[in-house]
Amino acid sequence: MANTNIDRETLRELADEGNETALDQLADLAEATEGVEELSELLDEGSTRAGFLLTRRAVAAGDLRALRRIADAGYEEAGDELNRLLKTTRAD
Repeated sequence: MANTNIDRETLRELADEGNETALDQLADLAEATEGVEELSELLDEGSTRAGFLLTRRAVAAGDLRALRRIADAGYEEAGDELNRLLKTTRAD
């Protein structure tokens, strides 16, 4: 059976060459290690997986500013979640 453990350096090289699966795996690794800053960087590189993971975190925390930043970075679903939360949250 082949070794399927791929190191971050190899994943980074593949992602830099445009491999989206490698970019997704980097996002999953960052999520597993609580690497919010790394997820943000991956989002800036165009990782939709990072956008999904950051959006999930922001929704769980009710962080409207984070959702706006994620949406501004190009992950449209964060904007949808922001609007949904705004409709269900009432300012006091």
